[in-house]
Amino acid sequence: MNADEAYAETDRITRETARNFAWGIRILPGPKRRAVAALYAFARRVDDLADREEPARAELEAWRAAVEALPSAKDGDAILVALADAMSRYSIPREALVDLVDGALMDCDQSRYASWEELREYCRRVAGAVGVACAAVYEPSSWEAGKPRAQTLGLALQQINIMRDVAEDWALGRVYIPQDELERFGVSEEEIAAGRVGPGWHPLMEGQAQRAEALMRKGLELLPLLDRRSALCVRSFAGIYHGLLDEMRARRYDVFSEPLRLSAVEKVKAVVAL
Repeated sequence: MNADEAYAETDRITRETARNFAWGIRILPGPKRRAVAALYAFARRVDDLADREEPARAELEAWRAAVEALPSAKDGDAILVALADAMSRYSIPREALVDLVDGALMDCDQSRYASWEELREYCRRVAGAVGVACAAVYEPSSWEAGKPRAQTLGLALQQINIMRDVAEDWALGRVYIPQDELERFGVSEEEIAAGRVGPGWHPLMEGQAQRAEALMRKGLELLPLLDRRSALCVRSFAGIYHGLLDEMRARRYDVFSEPLRLSAVEKVKAVVAL
């Protein structure tokens, strides 16, 4: 399989499984768009393995080994071929890709987090690492300044994912909201299981939202370091996610009743409003 064929496959995966992500990366020039789509397809594959009813530890370990060998070694898997080519064009840190697999391996062993400090390390691996890898494609004017901001923006988006996906994660046997915060606001796991929005739920989730917004403000300091099209791409992701956060607020954080989605018009409004 050559690089063009591999990119065609990772582009397909991105279009079919990540409408918000695919919507944002259309702004990028072709080579950057293909590289970021390859990173998304890799993240998606790893996440899908971790989210199986029986998490695929052996397969995740195999992916970790394959990634450690990149870009010098690859097999016929489209994602690995595309990643190898992307790494030959951009300074994508291998350790960021390894971190992502390590985060998925955490999901094989851990389903609760005692505190934000503990959860932050998980988020750093599964989302902060994606931010760092994508930032290498965006090529900030200062990597030293851009890397931590990209990582922080990844944390912000993951925090919003956690809020949106409470019910879905519960079905997988996981609770990502920190245990000490559940206890502080008097929210039990039985309430989560029942999809019940009790008196402590709103203040608990508002605290999660405020954390996400603080992380996003810091992460968006990345924008001045990017070229115009890369900055608009990042702004699109952040705007859409902030739009999801606004929608959750409007529902008083009832994330159980119906799926949370933004229409194309709502996405544009959210990006403009950011």
